[in-house]
Amino acid sequence: MNQNSITVSARRLIKERLGIDELNEMQLKAEGAPAERDLTLLAPTGSGKTLAFTLAMLRSVGKDKGENSVKGLIIAPSRELVTQIYSVVRPIVPEMKTVALYGGHNVADETASLKPVPQIVVATPGRLLDHLQRGNVEIHSPACLVIDEYDKLLQLGFEEELKKILRRTGKPGRLILTSATRLDKLPDYLHPSSDAVTIENRCEDAAPGMVEYAEVKSYEADKLNTLANLLGTLGGEDKVIVFVNHRESAERVVKYLKKHGFGATLYHGALDQRERATAVDTLCGGATPIMVATDLAARGLDIDSLTGVVHYHLPVDEQAWIHRNGRTGRQGKDGKVWIITGPDEQLPPYAPKMHVEVPPECCENAGARRATTAMLCVSAGKKEKISRGDVAGFIAAASVTAPEETGLIRVYDHYSLAAVPARAVKALVDKLNSMRLKGKKVRVSVIAN
Repeated sequence: MNQNSITVSARRLIKERLGIDELNEMQLKAEGAPAERDLTLLAPTGSGKTLAFTLAMLRSVGKDKGENSVKGLIIAPSRELVTQIYSVVRPIVPEMKTVALYGGHNVADETASLKPVPQIVVATPGRLLDHLQRGNVEIHSPACLVIDEYDKLLQLGFEEELKKILRRTGKPGRLILTSATRLDKLPDYLHPSSDAVTIENRCEDAAPGMVEYAEVKSYEADKLNTLANLLGTLGGEDKVIVFVNHRESAERVVKYLKKHGFGATLYHGALDQRERATAVDTLCGGATPIMVATDLAARGLDIDSLTGVVHYHLPVDEQAWIHRNGRTGRQGKDGKVWIITGPDEQLPPYAPKMHVEVPPECCENAGARRATTAMLCVSAGKKEKISRGDVAGFIAAASVTAPEETGLIRVYDHYSLAAVPARAVKALVDKLNSMRLKGKKVRVSVIAN
């Protein structure tokens, strides 16, 4: 398929499958950039970089005539980014086989997905290098190489993996680099060509939602009580991420919040991929209104309608501040940023001027933060030929809730998640465990929060 037919088809499917009626200015510029020239995209989190570089990549891979080769290679620093990119690319180019490779994913399933050879590969560096070294896939001078969040890749120490990958795959026809922040100096092996196009989107309309900032003073060095009082003021439909600087702190904060009646989930790098994905899904689906996370959650997560973020710990630097805050006020929706300061702490110099909030002592009312939604887990997924429609029909057939009451549905390789009304969850589990899904017995359970 030629370049023009791929991009025309993608434009139609962007509206049909992603629900995006119009491209923003950055996406239009990326799509229109000459396909033979390297490209650098610099734009804030939430501005639509993934779709922008996907459209740019499609202009390049559409010119590649090789049928049994990887034409587009996308490398990203985290599993979450890989799955997010995959969820954008695959629906809009169904005519091209696209696979996702990342740690925590079943290796046997990934190996099988590489036969026949895919046209587009989205991967973390470590897992991609492992498949290359095992001979599970061969990539030779792809038409387009995208390195997403290149600054984060370098900061996380993936330099050696990147060098080895680039030596094995050879010079790409086109290099696309993306980031929310600019590095003063790039390593030689990542330098775009001298005639590269740079698209920098720093204007306010990149993340058009209004973001309100507030300082919350904690008069105790231990901020847990202040955090609980703050979260107790939020409404039942609000969703927030509480950012901390250490995994141990995240676990301590979650334990405290649960003890005081809050629905809270944990997110950090020591959790396995399924645990992390489930944490995001329960937040997105409304089953858990609060996620306590390290800065791993500051990039790459696709969470709609996040009310705001809380800086429980002061960010370690300005980049962390920018990326944390980029989780809210996305795609035209308003957001809120709270930063809790202890007795001996001051706002960082890069923070804007903000008013001070003193939340009332409302920790005893924390039970109101319990969600009205629960998350079901069904023990069958894509590899068992299960679709979102199958899961929705399965729940509807139980006749416990109305079909429109089923919310977010996620289907993974060997399991599926579905958001349902919390009031009916026990009856649903009992009924569904006595039923069959597409003629097969499955196990249905509730994701605890």
